[in-house]
Amino acid sequence: MSSPRRRRRLFGPSALALLCAVAGCSPAGGSVTAAVPSPADSADLLCRSLHGALPERVDGLDRGDPTPASELTAAWGDPAIILRCGVPRPAKMNDPKADSVEVNGVGWLMEPQGDGTFRFTTALRRAYVEVTLPGSRKDRGLAPLTDLAEPVIAEVPEGIAD
Repeated sequence: MSSPRRRRRLFGPSALALLCAVAGCSPAGGSVTAAVPSPADSADLLCRSLHGALPERVDGLDRGDPTPASELTAAWGDPAIILRCGVPRPAKMNDPKADSVEVNGVGWLMEPQGDGTFRFTTALRRAYVEVTLPGSRKDRGLAPLTDLAEPVIAEVPEGIAD
């Protein structure tokens, strides 16, 4: 039985609100939103440890964490690079033809999204870490993943997530 503190539900979100919650948006006020994952307890502990090790700058962008505040999410820049830790295993990981990259010792599943963003999810780690790169940064390459590799390696051990 899952504990009530991990149970989070959105009631009746519009399609735009849901998209913003998952990918991160910058409303007029300039704040970024991100849906907070509900990981298993073992992944939750790893993600909270990762949060404390994340850099203040990624690809030259300052950190400005999303709302709602959580140790399971982080953001840098505007439009934001969004990190969510403890996400479910992507179904695309079952596809032997799925695109993947390795950046400084961390393997990532790469999924282009219909809106021009790219979503990367760690593979073979004890918790799934998802990083969404805005389409406007596609010419910058994988620099954000380079900056995130060291804390991921240090705080999320290799293995298979529960």
